[in-house]
Amino acid sequence: MDRPALKGPLNAMTREGTIITATALMLLALVTAGLIASPGAQAQTTSANEAKGMDISGQWRGSRGLVTKGPDGKVIFLYGEIQPSVVCSPLQVCDIELQAGEVVRDVLVGDTVRWKVEPATSGAVGGQAIHLIVKPAEPGLVTSMVVTTSRRTYHMQLKSHDSHYMARVGFEYPEDVSARLADINARLEVSTIPGAGVPAEQLNFQYSVSGNARWRPTRVYSDGEKTYIQFPRSMSGQDAPVLFVVSGGENRIVNYRMKANMMVVDYHVDRAVLVSGVGWHKEKISIRRGG
Repeated sequence: MDRPALKGPLNAMTREGTIITATALMLLALVTAGLIASPGAQAQTTSANEAKGMDISGQWRGSRGLVTKGPDGKVIFLYGEIQPSVVCSPLQVCDIELQAGEVVRDVLVGDTVRWKVEPATSGAVGGQAIHLIVKPAEPGLVTSMVVTTSRRTYHMQLKSHDSHYMARVGFEYPEDVSARLADINARLEVSTIPGAGVPAEQLNFQYSVSGNARWRPTRVYSDGEKTYIQFPRSMSGQDAPVLFVVSGGENRIVNYRMKANMMVVDYHVDRAVLVSGVGWHKEKISIRRGG
């Protein structure tokens, strides 16, 4: 028995469905024949630049970097060297401590369903440190976390293990190391005599200076190997006087070098004479060790 022909809107929908089905079958045949790529395959295709970028990012994420032990069992990462990988465990907490005084702007976690991150603080007001308390819901998870602050941006990887975890995590900051070195150098410079580069207590200042000259030395001292004759700052860039060392009753010209307003003689001097000019313009200064 012949079926009655469908009429009206239902008949139009049937024809449209037939066309869609035919189109889908044709696309499937083309994908199968390899004439066109499937949408999923297109998404997996990468350009040379994309591949290079992923390789660079992968090397940074996979680098071992420097991990050291801090106070109270804290695991210390050098900020910016690598992407730190923080291992946590269910029913335990990972405490990630940021730099004191640093204000957290945003905390972004790739998997917000199975990872919980809660803030905490420590320290006095004005110098508080923010802690990120991280808790995974189950073991075997891997995700990433980005933390933006008032000073920097942290990129971290979070992993969960069934029993092992890092209780405390912190960072060493390169700028802190530089600041500490600058502070140490500043303190050393205060206690160091110019030219000699050694602490003042290691120098011998037992020298007497006699005579009048516009360039009369302000200080003479020795470190036991070299002798340093310091002139007024106005001497910088001007011709230095000639140095004679008194030895065996005779004056001998010796070599020296000038560093700004400092004359450096490469051996220990007992007696010396500084002379500049000739005739009426001659100026002479005598130096003697031991007062």
